[in-house]
Amino acid sequence: MVSTTLAERMTTVRFRPDHEPHIVVDGDICRDCSLHTCVYVCPADLFTLLSDGSILFNHEQCFECGTCYIACNREGAISWRYPGGGRGVTFRDS
Repeated sequence: MVSTTLAERMTTVRFRPDHEPHIVVDGDICRDCSLHTCVYVCPADLFTLLSDGSILFNHEQCFECGTCYIACNREGAISWRYPGGGRGVTFRDS
């Protein structure tokens, strides 16, 4: 078994962001959330909790795993879709 570090694995990942975000976060709904699970479950650490309770999200290095959408317990807080054709994340063989 070959062991690689996260930094080595990340060199095989390519991001080609869509012009429109494939994830949209509704800050008004997030302000009422007490858990903010999206901040803790995102493997790419793309969610940031702001001082007013809203969420800042950057879609440009998203792995498109859908974890945030599944973990969120607030209906309508996260709108999720796949990026347009040819856009998004690519995992290539090393």
